Amino acid sequence: MPSFIASEQSKSGSHAQPMRMSRQAVIEIGVNALNEVGSESICRVCIKYGGSCCNGCHHLVNGIGCTARNTSCTAWLCGNLKYLLYATGYLEEWNAFWRQVPGQSFREDHTPDIFAAEKPLHLPAIRQLGEALAADLQELATKHPAVGFIHTLRDKMDKNIDQLNHCKNDPKRRKRMEKNIKALTSPFHRFQSELQEYHLRLGESE
Repeated sequence: MPSFIASEQSKSGSHAQPMRMSRQAVIEIGVNALNEVGSESICRVCIKYGGSCCNGCHHLVNGIGCTARNTSCTAWLCGNLKYLLYATGYLEEWNAFWRQVPGQSFREDHTPDIFAAEKPLHLPAIRQLGEALAADLQELATKHPAVGFIHTLRDKMDKNIDQLNHCKNDPKRRKRMEKNIKALTSPFHRFQSELQEYHLRLGESE
């Protein structure tokens, strides 16, 4: 079993000494983490409306699915998943974990079988938030039958969150990006309600 799976990780933070990590282990860690946040519910909506991120990939086989899972595709987040982790405060946790994984490319990798890694991945089980976001996306897709509506929204979220991460030293621009993200995600009523309850539960447990 991978040594960095969320349920088995130490809560003390990053490891002081680098650990030997296998390519296969980080892929399993990433897939397990995405399952824990409810990614399949979100992907199901996108795929239903023709927006699979895997379209055109030569590793995708009809009736089978992905035949060559790699570090690059596991680490990559669409705008919807990026927003889910951004809104819950775990986007940097995800990014920091994958920054230490070498060899990522487009739909393939050159990641060594074994490499040194220091930081584990700490993502909570927030499946209910992912499912709430998926329900909001499904409703939006139904209300806005224009081809590609939810995929355009997804791409806009992706772009604005990326820009937000690149303007940490520019408060004025950062405020503008935060305002854009808030406007883009204003239709996510189920998600916002679930997110509020999630934060309340976190506060009570501290």
